[in-house]
Amino acid sequence: MVNEDLQRERGQSADERRERPRRAAEHAGLGATNLNPFGDLHTVQHLSARLARGVRGVFEPLLRKEVRCWAEPLVVQRLADYRAERPVGLTAWLPMAMSAVGANGGTLPTGQTLAVLDGRFVMELLDLFFGGTGHAPHDLPGEFTPAAEAMIAQLGTMLAEPIRTAWEPLAKISFVPGHVEVNPALIPDFDTEDAVVVTRFGIAAGTAKPVFLDLLYPVAALKPHGPSLTGKVHGKTAEPDPAWRNGLTRAVMDVRFGVRSVLAEPMVSLSMLMELKPGDVIPISVGGDVPVMVGGDRLGAGTVGTSNGKAAIKLTSISYELNTDLGGNFQ
Repeated sequence: MVNEDLQRERGQSADERRERPRRAAEHAGLGATNLNPFGDLHTVQHLSARLARGVRGVFEPLLRKEVRCWAEPLVVQRLADYRAERPVGLTAWLPMAMSAVGANGGTLPTGQTLAVLDGRFVMELLDLFFGGTGHAPHDLPGEFTPAAEAMIAQLGTMLAEPIRTAWEPLAKISFVPGHVEVNPALIPDFDTEDAVVVTRFGIAAGTAKPVFLDLLYPVAALKPHGPSLTGKVHGKTAEPDPAWRNGLTRAVMDVRFGVRSVLAEPMVSLSMLMELKPGDVIPISVGGDVPVMVGGDRLGAGTVGTSNGKAAIKLTSISYELNTDLGGNFQ
């Protein structure tokens, strides 16, 4: 349902989706290896739907045109199978180091994600970056030029923040791009038999044929976040803990506000103001009720007098419609 809604929202047609064989979800048989220990992975699918908006924000400025971006249904498979399904030709395999961010700001490496892009699309982006029209050579080279590698590294840096933001509701993970390779076998700590969660994003402008960005999350790297990934996306809201609610109430009640009263606001002309000198007197008139202010808002009104030998104001009226928020601002 998530992808159908996104397809309708972005105007994606069924013809735009890249064909990819998909195995139906099956339970691992006796002696078989279960590639997906997380179940249906609806949570990751919702996460990808959120990330599609961030991906669009990355590529629209680079393509210099409005684009549609959508998340396709994910699949779990071995890296070798995924690689065999890809078209033959120049491909950018960009590792992005994943690190769990602790409460104190420290990071703990947990693995790495692979961002995969077609080489032709990279060349088109490179031409656009240098002011061209998005032209790519008919016959692609066997390797990326240094300029193309720098372009891919910049793409990784631009994608890291949207990916981190999309994951934030589930887990605090940072993503740092590494060195691009044309052969995933050259990437350290990646094996062709590793199981990966393949999330695919379509990018299309107008009636042009879409291009695709794939993000591959190793199943092993996601295992520490298993409870978050297998939890319900929409669940019944839990009742707040009474002790927590009472503590929050006490903390809010201790918030301090500055209360002031404006006794008089005399008006003088510019000529008089410019001629003022020490010893001059500015006449004021104090009315029966003076305004009592909290911040920049009116709390009520009162009369000026004394209390215990000190100047004081006796409130004569309160603005009952006054409301406060937890930030200490009056509305």
